[in-house]
Order: sequence, then structure tokens, then C-alpha cells
Amino acid sequence: MTMHELIYWYLAIINIVVLVVYGGDKLFAKLGSWRVPEKILLLFALLGGSVGALLAMQIFRHKTRHLKFRYGVPLILLLQIAGVVYLHWQ
Repeated sequence: MTMHELIYWYLAIINIVVLVVYGGDKLFAKLGSWRVPEKILLLFALLGGSVGALLAMQIFRHKTRHLKFRYGVPLILLLQIAGVVYLHWQ
């Protein structure tokens, strides 16, 4: 398995995990139960799950009113894309 394939698998898995975690947090919010801390949700986006976070925000209508999520997650995604483009062209 090449490094590129490993990275693709990592990104696929982390984004699925993030989608599930955000969805679970929304369910926990509705149930008035334990919640996933916001800094953990943002950390997951930083670790490569920004696409999953954005999808979850739209699908579950979760954290869409919080400015740090509304603007932070897209900014994280843009920085990640810029990083990938930079590394690709090196």
C-alpha cells in the first residue's frame, strides 16, 4: 500500500467517524444526555475530519449557529486543502 493510499484511507475513516460523532452529539443533545465537548469536535475536524464535520453540520443541523463551527470548520477545510495542494506540488 502506498503512502497516498494510506492517507486516502485515513481521511475516509476519520470523516466517517466525525460524521457519526457529530450525529451522536446531536442525538445526545436532544436526549439531554452527556455531550461531546466542542473542543473535541473541532479537534476531529483539525485531524482531517473537516469534510465529515461540514456534512454532519448540514445533515443533522448541528452546531450551525455557533460561529466557531460555522466559520472555523470551513476555514480548517480550506487550510487542509491548501496544505495538500502545497505538498502535492513540491
